[in-house]
Amino acid sequence: MSTYRKFFSAGIAAAATGVIAVGLTFGTAHSQMKPCCDDASVNYSKDLWSALVKAGLAGSGAKADKPYTGQAPHGAILETITSEVSVGGHQGKVVVKRNYGGDGVSIDSVMGDRGKFLKAVTVMFKREKGYDADNNDWFWAKYKADGSLHTNPKGLMLAGRVMKGADKGCIACHSAVKDKDYLFGKQN
Repeated sequence: MSTYRKFFSAGIAAAATGVIAVGLTFGTAHSQMKPCCDDASVNYSKDLWSALVKAGLAGSGAKADKPYTGQAPHGAILETITSEVSVGGHQGKVVVKRNYGGDGVSIDSVMGDRGKFLKAVTVMFKREKGYDADNNDWFWAKYKADGSLHTNPKGLMLAGRVMKGADKGCIACHSAVKDKDYLFGKQN
């Protein structure tokens, strides 16, 4: 097992028991990294959610877009909106993906009652330069329909550098399109 994997596994276990690792340096190959889901990331995610609601990108008054057929790990039906919002005085690009699922979900059923089928709102927000230079400074969050955060199987709230360095998770998946700024498909 690599040194990083040992640290990551230990960090997950520590975080699950309420102890948050605050970062380590791994020689010259790795820059200082904090695990996802720390208190600062969770607090920032609340400000981001407020900005999304204010911009009409999330919450009960969210602007609708044309739903399309999705795939795992998001939802059977998706809606993606790209815009810009300001969080803490920083203006950045935001990609909001509404993830729909459940019995009877289809494009038509989502268009008829989005609230009934909304399972998650996954968000990528372009933070200030240097936030996470290894991953183009994206902040990742997975919200429930009410704006609270989803958790992973270990109980970590999904916000920040979600699963940075892991084999699975937001960054691992989106790194397949690193040359396209971590963005799959066409962004409006």
